Amino acid sequence: MSLTRRDFARNSAITGAGVALAGSAGVLASAPNALASTEAAAEGEKPADAHGGGVGYGPLIPDPKGILALPAGFTYRVITYSGKTKLESGEFTPSNHDGTATFDGPRGTTLLVNNHELKGPRANWQYPVPLTDGLVYDPAAAGGCTVVEVRPGGQVAEWVGIAGTSTNCAGGRTPWGTWLTCEENSDRAGTNGMTKDHGYVFEVDPVDRRANRDPKPLKFFGRYDHEAVVIDPRRGHAYLTEDAAGPNGLLFRWTPPKGFEYGHGKFRTLADDAGVLQAPKCFDSGGKFVDDLSRATKIGTVYGVDWVDVPDRDAKSTPVRKQFADGEITRARKLEGMWWGDGGTYIVSSYAREESPVQHDGQVWFYDPKRRTLTLKVLLGVNPDPSQDGALDGPDNITVSPYGGLVIAEDGEGVQHLFGATDSGRTYPIARNELNIGTEDDPEYSEFTGVTFSCDGKTLYANIQTPGVMLAITGPWKRQKRG
Repeated sequence: MSLTRRDFARNSAITGAGVALAGSAGVLASAPNALASTEAAAEGEKPADAHGGGVGYGPLIPDPKGILALPAGFTYRVITYSGKTKLESGEFTPSNHDGTATFDGPRGTTLLVNNHELKGPRANWQYPVPLTDGLVYDPAAAGGCTVVEVRPGGQVAEWVGIAGTSTNCAGGRTPWGTWLTCEENSDRAGTNGMTKDHGYVFEVDPVDRRANRDPKPLKFFGRYDHEAVVIDPRRGHAYLTEDAAGPNGLLFRWTPPKGFEYGHGKFRTLADDAGVLQAPKCFDSGGKFVDDLSRATKIGTVYGVDWVDVPDRDAKSTPVRKQFADGEITRARKLEGMWWGDGGTYIVSSYAREESPVQHDGQVWFYDPKRRTLTLKVLLGVNPDPSQDGALDGPDNITVSPYGGLVIAEDGEGVQHLFGATDSGRTYPIARNELNIGTEDDPEYSEFTGVTFSCDGKTLYANIQTPGVMLAITGPWKRQKRG
């Protein structure tokens, strides 16, 4: 059923421009270098200032070990390190850590499923995901997932969850306790050395290793350059992001077939064309079509959303994003991380440049499935000097914090941070990557990925993608006030 202009106008009048949401993230405004003004803050509040004085945990203290700067009172621990730590089978931990989620394991353990964003043939990588018997999709591909077990006593074990996939980027946790890993690469068999088609989503069970045998691509989610996926636990929809350009990528919604019941192993029972895959068509409160999300230049912008069927989800002859003519759907550049919370999903557009109508250095949107609206929560202006500590750009992986607001992994230029954003929009640093993979004269710092809290909320896990380091951060966490 379409969301009519009258429906959208009525919803907008009820909710207001900010769409105040219940839950841990609430109304999120701008980061320090955002385009937002006082109009973005809650009534009676001051606009966000650099690191939002009064919130957060104070300044970051340089790390003598040269890995992670943290506020006073916080510590980190290296959990896995590519080329240094080893799997149960004896091979080194694969490189290029990306999307991650945590799960409660048996006997008090914490389980993490960790994507490895490795593209192309295995020969291109020193530490690909090992081809573990029974867990391989395409033996030519280097990517996949590992499962990391952190025991109460601190011991760590790691094993392969899936191998032979390509460019495993973000992904998403399911309500029934599995991980959906997404291929951000759509090479066909015979291209770049691949022996099977890629561009799919696969399910990985962190607890039941037998469930991961004979990996099956979930083709009903479509074949394209996937980033992240979330599942609406109430309505059953899946939402997926695509990181692509020429033209810009799409947000997708998948509706399961009537009568389908989610659960362990249920996706394997579905046909390749099960359910309906759709892309969004957005319009403003005046009913005007919006061609690209970058056109929103004000925090609190609300768009109504209709959903348009994808003609050929497996992209047999034409990439999915190219199957729509101008005016049929709404696009966005660098659609990246997503996280379910507050009754909807937070969606990141990492940046926009000349391929978009308006340039920016990051957006975070909130999709409310009940009202069928997208609301702009975070807008980062173009960072004039990424080499300087303080300004932020390029949000990527994201999680809703149990202490209020969001925690965001930075994938921009220059200095890289983990940073928080409170309900009212004040931002604060949590960590800074100090692992220089460049030279002293020309330093380079890899992006953060896989930001996620332990199920008890006591530990923040995050990855430095290159060379591939998983870190556990602990300290005096506290609920963040509005500022």
